[in-house]
Amino acid sequence: MPLLASTKRALRVALVPAVALLLALGGCASSTTPEAAPASSASASGWTYTDDLGHTFSLDHVPSRIVGFADQALSLMSYGVQPVGVFGRMDVASDPRFSGYDMSNVTILGNTYGEIDLEALAALQPDLIVTAQYPSDREGTIDPKEPFYGLKDLEQQKKLEAIAPILTIKVGGAGLDVIESNTKLALSLGADQAKVDADKQAYETSAANLSKVAKEKNLLVAAMYADADGVYLVKTADEPETQLYASLGVNYLDPNPDGDYYWDIYSWENAGKVKNVDVILISSEGFQKDDLLKQATFADSPALVAGQIYERSQSILSYGQQAKNIDVLAGQLEKSNKVT
Repeated sequence: MPLLASTKRALRVALVPAVALLLALGGCASSTTPEAAPASSASASGWTYTDDLGHTFSLDHVPSRIVGFADQALSLMSYGVQPVGVFGRMDVASDPRFSGYDMSNVTILGNTYGEIDLEALAALQPDLIVTAQYPSDREGTIDPKEPFYGLKDLEQQKKLEAIAPILTIKVGGAGLDVIESNTKLALSLGADQAKVDADKQAYETSAANLSKVAKEKNLLVAAMYADADGVYLVKTADEPETQLYASLGVNYLDPNPDGDYYWDIYSWENAGKVKNVDVILISSEGFQKDDLLKQATFADSPALVAGQIYERSQSILSYGQQAKNIDVLAGQLEKSNKVT
């Protein structure tokens, strides 16, 4: 789950999601359960899609003017579906994940979490806004008092819904489920099936290699974020990417899997409890190696001493992007050694 650096509350509640408050645009239909409606269809009669929250959208045409939160926009772009606008939780122009894409015709609507230029958004006349929904617990509970991910509050959400319907991708639990949701949406919006098939094959090849490397190296890995308050250790099964990589054989440190959702949080006084690992994968949004070395309770971490600390890149949950990220992770493990 992406880190929301601007608010510590989001870290502590695992970036709780929003309820779907769908307002109609044109011919938007009322909500149904996923089982009660087909996933998507596009024909001369229009476009229909049921999202991960069970809300069904019906338009008289396939949406072509799409605005998305950065993560969801990037997933669509990885399949060749180009948005007209993007908003993110960090400066989109300097976000390295966008570096391989042509952004010349994409309007940047916000570079800080929850800050979206509504006038510029309305001027784009979008058909559809795409963002995410994060469960508030490992049972997949949706908190109706929280806005969709990337939005400041429910009031802002209603303003967006007055401009265009908001479709959400549920990001929680099994990584492959999220990949398949993103892929399904991209295909419904015009992604090329041959591109999807090629990306899936690349993913499967990379996944097989990661499994091989993970088994051979047998390393204990900590996926974490750190700041002045301490260490936030990702709960393996609660984060789709770590869940995915664990299913491929990566051994993550997870001393309290049945505890609080998403994070085990350790103050610096207690951070020594999670320092004995072979590899540290650290978020780029908080403390880095030099900062960790200044923490007396953590500086002698075997992974840190050995220099086996790498950026924990949270890539986009699409087949092609995950193939690349898995290759990076396999390379990080390959060049590391057992030090615990």
